[in-house]
This record gives sequence, C-alpha cells and structure tokens, in this order.
Amino acid sequence: MPPPSARNFLVVSAHSADFVWRAAGAIATTTANGGTATVVSLSFGERGESGELWKEAGQTVEKVKAIRRAEAENAAGILGAEVVFLDRGDYPLEMSGAAIDELTDVMRDVAPDVVLGHARQDPFNPDHGVASEATIRARQLASGAGVASGFRTITPPALLLFEPHQPELCGFVPTTFLDITPVWEQKLAAMEAMGAQDYLRQYYVERAGHRANHARRISGRSDIRYAEAFQRDIPQVVDAL
Repeated sequence: MPPPSARNFLVVSAHSADFVWRAAGAIATTTANGGTATVVSLSFGERGESGELWKEAGQTVEKVKAIRRAEAENAAGILGAEVVFLDRGDYPLEMSGAAIDELTDVMRDVAPDVVLGHARQDPFNPDHGVASEATIRARQLASGAGVASGFRTITPPALLLFEPHQPELCGFVPTTFLDITPVWEQKLAAMEAMGAQDYLRQYYVERAGHRANHARRISGRSDIRYAEAFQRDIPQVVDAL
C-alpha cells in the first residue's frame, strides 16, 4: 500500500462488521489524508453474525438488521466513510447474477484506486469466500481487464485482501503492513461501535499489536504500535524499484 495520500478506496465487506475488524485503520488513514472511502456491506450478518442479539426474547430478523445497520453506519461515520448495504442475506450469502451486477455498478460509480476485500477462502465461514469471489469478479467486469469495451469501464484498481480471522487456515500470506498508529483511536472507537460482536474487539486489538511487531522488525521503525496486514492479490506496476 503506498504512503498516505489522497486515494479513493472501496471496501467490500461480507457482513456489516467485517470492514471494521479488518480494514478500519486503512479506511481512517485514507480519509485522514484527504481521500475517500466507500464500504459495500453485502449483508447485515443478521443470521450467522449476530448470536448475541438472538439471545433477546422476541427478536426478529428485521430488528437485527436494523441494529446491525445502525452499528455499521456509526462505525463508518467514525472512520469518515460512506456505507452501502446490498442486503443479500448471510449463512448463506447468495451473490447471484443480479447481485454481481449491483456490486459492479457500485464499483463503476465509485471508480476506486484501491479495492479491499476478503481472502479467497475461509474454512470456518461460508460467506467470506463468496464475498471474495464476488469482489474479484466485479472488479474484472468494472475494469474490462483494462481494455476498451462495449460498456462503461474504470481504470483497473489495485486489489488487496484484508486479513481473515484465521490467516494460516485461509491461505493468507501478508505482503503489506500498514501503520495505523496515527488513527488507532478511530479504529478502536469503530470497533466499540460494533456492540453485537463486542467479543471480537479484544482479539483485533491484540492482532493489531502483533502485526505492529512484525512491521517494526521489517522496517526498523520503532514508532509503529498498531498495524493492519494485507495481501496484494494482483502484481503492482511501478516505474522504479
């Protein structure tokens, strides 16, 4: 990921909280430096990602969706991002042809420089791989593989995958560490906004510390206290090494 500058980010999140745990620092870094960030939440995670809410008597799907929507909007606001909900359901997330078209249209409208999405596989979550495949396909369709096409296309954006919950079991090998120390308080506040999954907060606080340790050892920069990890999915084109 390049040094902080004005960029246009699109983050595709399978469920309404995924973008917070895995990419809130990248989002806040972008917006703090004059860039823009749009989050596409493919589902609210109303079935498989909201177990605590389903412990409440008289709970309904619509009530859970409303709670998860409000949490995601609050978190996105803290990070300076906009969030779009496609409401495609979860467990299983179904990305039909119409859903792919919808995601592709959002991608064309946003015309991002960078797309962040899920790792290609996750043996413990049936939706994350589906979201990854949909993101990759929508990027291909929106950019037309970088050649002239008979439909509206955008400049091919960089594609990076954010870190899954169990990286070793998801084929995730980080290629990029982003220092999120300057925006850590924003990420922490965004995580605190996700009350329905508060049990995940401590894990991702610890993960940010672990990745900072790796970033310090790689770079020699002792000032890095918190970091996020990403895997570049498509080779980077540069003018000099």
